[in-house]
Amino acid sequence: MSESLTLHAPAKLNLALSVGPPSVDGMHPISSWMITVNLHDELTVTVLPPDRLSRYAILWHDDARHRTEIDWSITRDLAVRAHLALEEHVGRRLPVQLKLEKRIPVAAGLGGGSADAAAMLRAVNRLYNLDLPLDELESIAATLGSDAAFFVRGGSAIVEGLGERLTRRKELPDLHAAVVIPETYCPTGEVYRAFDAMGEPADMRADAVYELCDRFESGAVDAEAPFNDLADAAASIAPKLPDVRDDVAALAERPAHVTGSGSGLFVVCDDAMHAEALAAAITDQLGCAAVAVRACRTPLSPVGA
Repeated sequence: MSESLTLHAPAKLNLALSVGPPSVDGMHPISSWMITVNLHDELTVTVLPPDRLSRYAILWHDDARHRTEIDWSITRDLAVRAHLALEEHVGRRLPVQLKLEKRIPVAAGLGGGSADAAAMLRAVNRLYNLDLPLDELESIAATLGSDAAFFVRGGSAIVEGLGERLTRRKELPDLHAAVVIPETYCPTGEVYRAFDAMGEPADMRADAVYELCDRFESGAVDAEAPFNDLADAAASIAPKLPDVRDDVAALAERPAHVTGSGSGLFVVCDDAMHAEALAAAITDQLGCAAVAVRACRTPLSPVGA
């Protein structure tokens, strides 16, 4: 049995997000094209003796670009909840020590918590030689959040329903972007309530989601093409967001898109050099935290292996 693993937990971008009307229980079905990018949290998970209690430490990585107070309880953290869910699934204790070093900003629509949960499932599965297939880990992850199942494999996928229906895509687009983190927050629940208050949404545009994915995979990467049905709702609860989006778009001379439920923004760039230059300009001229990213697949092996 391996004693310790360090895994990357990459963030995601929603390149397309269509949202349907809520069901009777208030949940909204979605159709979204998600990709993982190389902005990542880092988890080090170590096996503890069987008579020990698990312990967890969550902190910001030294090179994190945007830090906020880590003010949630340990029991609410998704990586911790993933560990407890895995113990319940296998019916026995799996004591570990977790050191989670965060780079992905919170409440930004980048999926950091869900990415951490998926990485925790992969790490403990490997450390304890549970040999659970990825499909089974996805089923566990789906109970934790609508994005978590996607992150078990990451890469590129169309995510539908409440996050449990995944259509994996073999091709990963050659996509580079500048990700911007405004000093404003968009709690997911509030964004969906604002979305509902704007009136009954139209039927989901699943065909448009698949069409955009096909176009990008073929190499036709279009900076204006991403869309997000939650963008206006996010702007309505974060008054500073529209101004930041307009300022970023003016500087970039191309649209700035909301990812997920916000408040994170991204601008599709021509290449890595363009993304680096734009992120630096946004930070220097607009005073917003920004980072250049590229599409990447989730590493299923330990960091450095």
